[in-house]
Amino acid sequence: MNEGRSVAVIGPVLVIGTGLIGTSIALALRRAGVDVLLEDLDPAQAQVAARMGAGELAGKGDDPSVVVVAVPPRHAAEVLARASAAFPRATITDVTSVKAKVLSDARAMGADPTRLIGGHPMAGREVSGAAAARPDLLDDRLWILTPTDVTGPEHQRAAHRLATTCGAYPVEMTAPEHDRAVALVSHAPQLLSSVLAGQLVSADAAHVQVAGQGLRDMTRIAGSESSLWTDILAVNAEPVAEVLDGLIADLQRAARALRAVAGGDPGSVSVVTAELERGAVGRGRIPGKHGAEPSAYGGVAVMLADRPGELGRLFSAVGETTVNLEDIRIEHVLGRQSGLVELSVHPDAVAALEAALRSRGFDVRG
Repeated sequence: MNEGRSVAVIGPVLVIGTGLIGTSIALALRRAGVDVLLEDLDPAQAQVAARMGAGELAGKGDDPSVVVVAVPPRHAAEVLARASAAFPRATITDVTSVKAKVLSDARAMGADPTRLIGGHPMAGREVSGAAAARPDLLDDRLWILTPTDVTGPEHQRAAHRLATTCGAYPVEMTAPEHDRAVALVSHAPQLLSSVLAGQLVSADAAHVQVAGQGLRDMTRIAGSESSLWTDILAVNAEPVAEVLDGLIADLQRAARALRAVAGGDPGSVSVVTAELERGAVGRGRIPGKHGAEPSAYGGVAVMLADRPGELGRLFSAVGETTVNLEDIRIEHVLGRQSGLVELSVHPDAVAALEAALRSRGFDVRG
């Protein structure tokens, strides 16, 4: 796996597909002063992106140095092949979250493998479309690049420059390695979140009413666009199915143990304990801030009234201290116009921050 930073990309760059990612890439390139051309099957979508300042509408005679294909996975191979034929000197890349099948199919359809390099910016939102795009969406995000076995070095460099110009950090992997990785860290979690949220459809309303932050955290991505995720899961089906098989086996083992406990075998609870402890170890492997080793933070809980300006007042108070705020989580209180704000800070800073906030009149809990 190779990674690195490069100098700015030289345009013009043609972005085919002006949805969330395509338009965000275009906006980031324009932010860096790169000329951008926009193309979409839906002219209205391309016009929205153009009005946002993402570039100019593409036309006949355009000669881009880089073509970015930002269309759904089921169409990506065909568009990559068409772009390769239309622009015989350009670097051809894509942004789909599945790589092996897309690149293989594109080559089978005639795409020049020496100019082809897969790409996957590791960024997104729960909303889609050009209107949801942001020029900073890719800032400091990983951008996976998957060259073919014959991708030319100049085209690899162009793809690296594309990523860094958009503010991202390029990392090279093989296409199969990429697909196995995203099946584990992205695709299977999306399906799990949706399946868990689906359990709420037929649940008793009184049971749903007591849902807390844990359920909200686990189902946050369940609101993502189902048609897009159907495409992604279908194209990366086998790696995702393998992850699900492992999860199902672990869940079934836990279910058998719990039934044994319910049937009078308290010793079987050790199986559940082992799963919980294994999960804690696995979570500890998730990279921390800026890709560093994961850190254990301390929490400072503050009760705030649910009214305009309260969060700003809290952040201003934190800013007056020397404490660095690492993360924040808000849990709304059932039946009250208030919320519990949990501030994550370095463990050594917890006591000082609690004292500082109490001295400023905040309701610090714990």
